[in-house]
Amino acid sequence: MRKILAPGVAEEEQFAHVRTMFADDLATANLGITITSLSLGRCEGTFTITPEMCNGHLTAQGGFLFTFADSLFAGACNSPGKVAVAVHNSIHYIAPAFNGDEIRGTAEIKQHWGRNGIVDVQLTKEGQPIAEFRGTFRQLPSKPEARK
Repeated sequence: MRKILAPGVAEEEQFAHVRTMFADDLATANLGITITSLSLGRCEGTFTITPEMCNGHLTAQGGFLFTFADSLFAGACNSPGKVAVAVHNSIHYIAPAFNGDEIRGTAEIKQHWGRNGIVDVQLTKEGQPIAEFRGTFRQLPSKPEARK
């Protein structure tokens, strides 16, 4: 399976649960997303648009950009050390991306109160913004368990 975290990223003990989260994240791995940097409250990464990610207009289908932003959001909101999950996310598409484009993203916690917080994610192509994502998270007492 493809590794999500770039070499040297999130090796500190404080990010152990983030390493585990990304090790179990098949969606992020299968999209070819790479987390290039992780620090307290911040996560950066890249991914490349493939032909299978393009819609009938030959542009990147928005769901793939949303998923990339959501993966960076997860890294940022889980970086403080507690399990955090999305409560609400939204995205504004600014410009198109096309097959072969490398997309870069930066997620940063903007507000954090109690068990809640807000993360902003900016996606860029060649240094120009293509999408802005905002997510609200809630920290949980433990990792959610799958129902059997």
